[in-house]
Amino acid sequence: MNISMVCYAGIHRTGEPLALVNDVLTPVERTGEKMSQAEIIRLKGEVLLMHDTASAVEAEACFRTALDVARTQEAKWWELRTSLSLARLLGKKDRREEASAMLADIYNWFTEGFDTADLKEAKALLDRLSA
Repeated sequence: MNISMVCYAGIHRTGEPLALVNDVLTPVERTGEKMSQAEIIRLKGEVLLMHDTASAVEAEACFRTALDVARTQEAKWWELRTSLSLARLLGKKDRREEASAMLADIYNWFTEGFDTADLKEAKALLDRLSA
């Protein structure tokens, strides 16, 4: 799903990835099967940002919803990925302190796996936000 959305968005066919995300979210909300719900909502926020930078408010809402879902489920990896997305957005909106504090909270929870792409990206973003 993620690759399809990025491909569509990359060729400026953003309507399709948004429809795809909504198609995936509908049964999640209907059936209550929420295993990937946080990640799907996060991806919707990413697609919104690819589509139109004016969608930043809606994307931020998606990221915050995804964070709430991940925290409720105690899904730390989804929380990290969503925190990265939200921190990037907040950094662009000159809300660096908020972005750094939020991302540091989840980054510091991890005790291993620092060679993974997501944790490397989080560390690099934390360094940029504090510079």
